[in-house]
Amino acid sequence: MELLKAAQEWARAEVFSTRFFIIFATLFLAASAGFWQMGKTELAKAYVIPLLVAGVLLMTIGLGLFFTNKARITQFEKAYHQDVSAFAASEIARTESTLKEYTLVFKVVPMIIIVAALLIIFINTPTWRAIGITTAAMMIVILMVDGTAHARIEAYYEQLLLVKNRLGI
Repeated sequence: MELLKAAQEWARAEVFSTRFFIIFATLFLAASAGFWQMGKTELAKAYVIPLLVAGVLLMTIGLGLFFTNKARITQFEKAYHQDVSAFAASEIARTESTLKEYTLVFKVVPMIIIVAALLIIFINTPTWRAIGITTAAMMIVILMVDGTAHARIEAYYEQLLLVKNRLGI
């Protein structure tokens, strides 16, 4: 039962965390609408599309993760009651895979931020400057949310290994 509780707590924390993607997406979309309605300068008008795209991407990520993790809470209980050892093995494999993906995320996202910063510095047109700033802002949001998610899944993985050793699975 300890294993099921840990899995469900992790999924609930992920559901809470993904709400931040949705909140930031809403802010990006609101900023896009604000620049569209009130933007007077060429640079202000250049933010409309990049902010809209970033908002839609963050909303897609947030809603996708929200519904996926919300469904996991009940799926975990069913899988746990069917076969505890199979559930533990599948969760360990899933968390190991996810941890490997985070290694890639924490290498690629900073590189994207650097490229965006270089766009801001070297290309002096309003559209590219807006794209660079918006991309950097979106990637920072992703790093913030994924940083906490990474720490959470590492702790969950450690719990899984402890339970596995205790149960002798």
